[in-house]
Amino acid sequence: MNYKTVEMCLLFDYYGELLTEKQRDIFDYYYNEDLSLAEIAEIIGITRQGVRDALLHSEAALADIETRLGFVARFQKLEPALIQVSDLADEILAINNRSYFSAEIDRKANEIFTLALSLRD
Repeated sequence: MNYKTVEMCLLFDYYGELLTEKQRDIFDYYYNEDLSLAEIAEIIGITRQGVRDALLHSEAALADIETRLGFVARFQKLEPALIQVSDLADEILAINNRSYFSAEIDRKANEIFTLALSLRD
């Protein structure tokens, strides 16, 4: 999978519901089902050029939405930090279990770990 495909699929995951149903269908057929423009045209009942135009319009719309909102960029910055927080919570749990075993430390570290995981989903 190339970079553009990954980027478009990520944008679609975040903003796909903002496209029209027809745009979503065409996008899904092309990027997720890996169908050709001709195959999609036959399914949708429009020309191959119509599929291409709809796909280009969808891609541009998704990119524009990301430029305006920036949710994907924010997530990509946050994800490494959330992974690090999860790892540190695991280390705290391990140290606590090895050395002290405080129920309060155990509970708080588990809360941190759970929160970090929920923010990543």
